[in-house]
Amino acid sequence: QVQLVESGGGLVQAGGSLRLSCVASGSILRIDIMGWYRQAPGEQRKLVASLGSGSASYVDSVKGRFTISRDNAKNTVYLQMNSLKPDDTAVYYCIADVIANTDRYYKRSYWGQGTQVTVSS
Repeated sequence: QVQLVESGGGLVQAGGSLRLSCVASGSILRIDIMGWYRQAPGEQRKLVASLGSGSASYVDSVKGRFTISRDNAKNTVYLQMNSLKPDDTAVYYCIADVIANTDRYYKRSYWGQGTQVTVSS
């Protein structure tokens, strides 16, 4: 009953920008950490950025270029991606650690379906 839906992916030239959005919906009591993973062809899924109540963290390769933010009132997390590089090409997945109203004693991770980001050289 909890769903995460990503949007904002697409094709962009190197040096361009995209903003990804992820909206969580359903019987949500509380969302703790939200973040973004990405998976390039032939590679494992890798954490790109995460944001809890205290601070944001980023993988070294995107520091200074990507910014993660949240709108807690809308249960939404964003990933602003600037100065995109071809190496950023991947499917980007949203993740959220959620306590649902239907099970208030158990926190679990939910994943979005992914949105494709392609950066041309």
